[in-house]
Amino acid sequence: MSIKGIFPIGDWNFHSESILANLPPEDLERMLAHKLEQVYDKGEMIFREGAYPPGIFYIIEGKVKKFKVDKDSHELIIYVANTGELLGYHAVLSESRYPDSAAALEHSRIAFIPKEDFLQTLEHSPILNKRLLKTLSHEFAVLANSLSLFGHKSARERLALQLVVLREKYKVNFREGMPVEINMSREDLGSLVGTAKENVVRLLTEFKGAGILETKGRKIIIHDVKKLIAIANY
Repeated sequence: MSIKGIFPIGDWNFHSESILANLPPEDLERMLAHKLEQVYDKGEMIFREGAYPPGIFYIIEGKVKKFKVDKDSHELIIYVANTGELLGYHAVLSESRYPDSAAALEHSRIAFIPKEDFLQTLEHSPILNKRLLKTLSHEFAVLANSLSLFGHKSARERLALQLVVLREKYKVNFREGMPVEINMSREDLGSLVGTAKENVVRLLTEFKGAGILETKGRKIIIHDVKKLIAIANY
């Protein structure tokens, strides 16, 4: 089922997939003049926190986790980026190092765009400038929502909410009434929710017993998104 009208999914998703959509042909040609496409296997690093950015990345196909690592080497996933989204442009715009790391969550095809081409396009394209400003403002709101989630929600509520968000990201050729499969390890899901893997397994078992979802290996198949939304209490 569609969650339009019952859950504000826009509060949890970046809108960078719209940045390159229908750009004037001359802008798109300038931006992609020297792009390099590469295939990344699951878990393969795209860039690391603290590195200087040689350019930005465009997800042609696949999903990528943006994360930070604490002093005890524990990952905290900040965001799951989907097909069509841009990565790494914040560091290029601010002329600073990457503030986080990025790695493929699944087999992914990603284009690298040199920063010179990105910045030159930005200089000549009022449309790209406007879209970037709008996207950066929206991303700030999304990250603020994520921070408030950790401060005010239980692990059970956080997991339910993140499953609702992930369900939207994993929709492929979706038709009304179809179940949606989320393909994510329990470790990554725990990192996204901010809880231990064992807690995620326990909560998934609870949701499974309530008929909300089923599991097949690492796959989580959502059957009743309305119940997840109710548990998320958002």
